[in-house]
Amino acid sequence: MRNFGIYVHIPFCQRKCKYCDFASIDKWNENSQESYVQALLKEIENTNQKGNVTTIYFGGGTPSILYAEAIRQILQAVQRKFTVAEETEITLEVNPGTANLDKLIAYRKIGINRLSIGLQATQNRLLTLLGRIHTYENFLEIYQQARKAGFRNLNVDLMLGLPTQTLEELKQSLEKVVNLNSEHISLYSLILEEGTALEKLVNEKKIEMISEDLERQMYWEAKKMLEQNGYFHYEISNFAKRNFESKHNLACWNQEEYLGFGLAAHSYVNQKRFSNGTNLEKYLKKAGSNKILQEKQNFEEQAKEYMMLGLRKIEGVSISKFEQKFQIHPLFYFRFEISKLEEKGLLEVDLDKIRLTEKGLDFANLVFKEFV
Repeated sequence: MRNFGIYVHIPFCQRKCKYCDFASIDKWNENSQESYVQALLKEIENTNQKGNVTTIYFGGGTPSILYAEAIRQILQAVQRKFTVAEETEITLEVNPGTANLDKLIAYRKIGINRLSIGLQATQNRLLTLLGRIHTYENFLEIYQQARKAGFRNLNVDLMLGLPTQTLEELKQSLEKVVNLNSEHISLYSLILEEGTALEKLVNEKKIEMISEDLERQMYWEAKKMLEQNGYFHYEISNFAKRNFESKHNLACWNQEEYLGFGLAAHSYVNQKRFSNGTNLEKYLKKAGSNKILQEKQNFEEQAKEYMMLGLRKIEGVSISKFEQKFQIHPLFYFRFEISKLEEKGLLEVDLDKIRLTEKGLDFANLVFKEFV
């Protein structure tokens, strides 16, 4: 039987963050939520795919807006359609402004075993600047309630490169999160996305982004600080205690197949990438039956994507696994690209691994372009 990761998109937000370009909706009511859940259930029920589920990830939007009963219905629909092992990693993203102890206890009882809590920064002035609906104090309360509810696998999301953010502020955020002893920390560089409220503010010169040099300094200071405190750097933007790496994300970086359910959700099956549309009204009517073919990969495209995704991992791409999957040696197939990147000091080959150098981590996008 085939193995799939499953992604479930919950688009509802209390308020859209200023930097967000994801498919999210901040104007809704209980009826629209109920209609959406019913459409999700129908989409899952009508899928023609069968197999084993390796991970389940509820993303958004803000999944923690939904009551546990709705999440339970979705999980039961997945369990009816697929084989889901008891130890399957099931993650739910949580915004601290949308949860409480009772809700977290209920999530735990229905099978959620990993939470990803969006903090971004511990300074309330930066949270306000980003348009977050919570304070650092709200986050602390939810984090402690998650532990009380029985969660033993918590991720905390942080961001660097925020407008007006200082290196000292980033260090303060890292120190506070490290002291909480979370199992996983995601640390993303802010990307100024087209069409967002933040981009408009920057274009109108009402706010200024920090320099690229300072952003890179922040990255390396954070990496050093997290590694000194027992966090294993396993992907460009992700750090974990040993054995607490995100299984869902690792499967994506290893180019494993996944199914996406919900508004704008993507799927990757048989070297084909599909997506649902971004129009909520159409999704509610069609319930995912109008999936759009985004890409049908040929051999070269699949091999290039495998390299690009694999190089996000700090350990890099396994030469033997590439050869096993594609029946060709990567050092031969990509000899020109690898040679060029080695000469620039961006890639290194070490025994069975092709991986980014330290310089390559700073210029990862230049490396990825070679495999697009």
